[in-house]
Amino acid sequence: MIRAIAIDDEPMALEVIQKLSSKIPFIELSAVFTNAFEAIDYLKKEKIDLIFLDVKMPDISGIDFLKSLTRAPMVIFTTAYSEHAVQSFELDAIDYLLKPFSQARFLKACNKAHEQYELRKNKHEFSSRPTFVFIKDGHEQIRVELNDILYVESSGNYVQFVLDNKKIASRLTMNEALSLLPGVAFVRVHRSYIVAKDKITKIDSNSVWIKNIELPIGTAYAVNLGKILGIK
Repeated sequence: MIRAIAIDDEPMALEVIQKLSSKIPFIELSAVFTNAFEAIDYLKKEKIDLIFLDVKMPDISGIDFLKSLTRAPMVIFTTAYSEHAVQSFELDAIDYLLKPFSQARFLKACNKAHEQYELRKNKHEFSSRPTFVFIKDGHEQIRVELNDILYVESSGNYVQFVLDNKKIASRLTMNEALSLLPGVAFVRVHRSYIVAKDKITKIDSNSVWIKNIELPIGTAYAVNLGKILGIK
């Protein structure tokens, strides 16, 4: 859900934005302001993802308001004037809506914001993801880069972490191995196998290939695997 606010010195313009945004399920319009300086105080207290921002306002222009923010949310400008469009995009605005705008045009702008929101969220998740784990091998803890792991295989009372050039055996259960690995990068395909998603080269209803190594897909894991990988 994208949390948004709207800033416009005209109350009727804010009513239009409230009405249009209420029909878009991924937009939550948290507050509206006719006074830009009151909005600044609100932004200091609340986490906001998107601002619908008028350009021509009496005390401060929307352009100057945006420039004043040290960590600006996404912005969609809403204005009756077209001459500031170029400048707005130089400030990385998501869109520039000329009043009066329709529900369809408003939705298009919000869809752009949603795409950018998802990109930012995924980028944050990727950047905050751990890049390595320590795996116990006998009395040692071995640092292993997550990107080097091809798959994990159950082997009796041990699991084997299979890398490009070696295998590391550790006295873990499969559930313990799965909890050690980030779910965004690894998926269990069988009671005996966990694979790195980005190392999968081919998949069918019964098997998954890691490079040229064929591994079975367990019946209990097939449906979930298809959902995770986006396979219908």
